[in-house]
Parts: sequence; structure tokens; C-alpha cells
Amino acid sequence: MEFDLVASLIFFAFCAGAIDAAVGGGGLIQTPALMGALPHYPIATVFGTNKLASICGTASAAFSYMRQVKIEWKLLVVIGVTAFISSFGGAACVSMVPQAVLRPFVLFMLIVIAIYTFARKQFGQVHFQQAITPKTLLLAAIGGLVIGFYDGIFGPGTGSFFIFYFIRYLKVDFLHASALSKIGNFMTNFAALSFFIPTGHVLFSLGLMMAVANIAGSLAGVKMALKYGSGFIRILFLILVSILICRLGYQMLVT
Repeated sequence: MEFDLVASLIFFAFCAGAIDAAVGGGGLIQTPALMGALPHYPIATVFGTNKLASICGTASAAFSYMRQVKIEWKLLVVIGVTAFISSFGGAACVSMVPQAVLRPFVLFMLIVIAIYTFARKQFGQVHFQQAITPKTLLLAAIGGLVIGFYDGIFGPGTGSFFIFYFIRYLKVDFLHASALSKIGNFMTNFAALSFFIPTGHVLFSLGLMMAVANIAGSLAGVKMALKYGSGFIRILFLILVSILICRLGYQMLVT
């Protein structure tokens, strides 16, 4: 590949890592960049290379959050295990559900999330310290299963769905929800790579170069999130969800 093309992919990987670490949605930047740069490769190879870069940045972000934000380990385990299992199952079912069926539903859900978050100014601004009860773990498991499966079978907006779900049902703020979402995203990426690597759908040289940039971006994104707090993340969250709505709406119109 030409040097300028590789350099542009590294730049996009850095930006994707920074956005993804704060509010999710790095795939909005990184995946289209890879698709444009690798037009002659199978889409599975594009996705596999994207996942290799993404999982490194997600792991870095998760580790950084864990050092600064107190999260109950039981929640992490439940979310991680359920997200991995369901994401792998979703990937196995990807050919059974047409994207044309999923797009209207996902678009509707994103619009509802955007309106709800915008209307409720205090949504995600307060973290409630609560005991980890069987009900809490059950809610965490349901979120991991449903959103993990969605990520395996379709994907766009997974980080946003994780964050919204954790705030709404686990009663955490945007900062803690972002930290929890990194665990879920890491495991869904891990599940995808468990399929892509054995089938040879990963460009390791390119993916590892992008991974380094993605890690650097993730560290910058976590630093911004920790510095400016939940109010800042809420604004970024609304911007990202709005972009997702526009993107899915446009895709529905042109396809």
C-alpha cells in the first residue's frame, strides 16, 4: 500500500480511538476509512482488520478507566461473558437477518434515545452507588446478551446502546457507563476476532499499525472524559447519536 494511504488510515485510527474511548462509535470513522482504502478486499477482511485495531484501543481504554473509575467486578464479569457469547452467536446468524430489516428498527431506537437523553437534562449526570443484587446482575446480563447479539449481527451504534442501557437500568452516570461499555465492546470485538482470525480475514501488518494509533487515541479520549466528566460525555453522546441517525437515514434512502 502507498505511504500516504497508510498514513491516512493511521490518522483515522487515532481519531476513532479517541471518540470511541469517550462515547463509543469509533467504527463510524475507522470502518468507512478501511472500506475506501481496501476496495478489492472481501468485506470480512475489512471488518477483521478493523476489529484487530479496535480491540487494542478498547482494551487500552478499559484498562485506563478501571484505574480511575470504581466499577464492581461482578458487573464486569457478567457483562463481558454475556456480550462475548451473544456477539459470537450474532456473527453466526449474520446471513439470516437482512440489514434492510434491521436498519428501520435501529434508526427508530436511536431517535428515541436521542430525544430521551436531550429532554432529560439530568440523565446520566448522577452516579448512584448501589448494592450488587441478583436483579442488578440480571439487568447487566440482559444488556450484555441483547446488545452483544446486535453487535455481532449488525453493529452500528453498539457503544451508544451500551451507554444508554447502563445509565437507564444500572443507574450509573455517563462516565461509569462509558467504562462499562468498554468491557462490553472489548468482548464483542474479541468474539468477532475469534471468527475472523482462524478464517484468515485479518491484515495483520496494517491492523497492528492502526492498533498503535487506536491505543494512542483511546488514551487521549479517556483523558478528556475523566477531565471534563459526564456533562462533556453527554454532549459528545448526543452528537454521535445524531450522526448515527443521519448516517442510517441516508443509507435507507440510497439503498
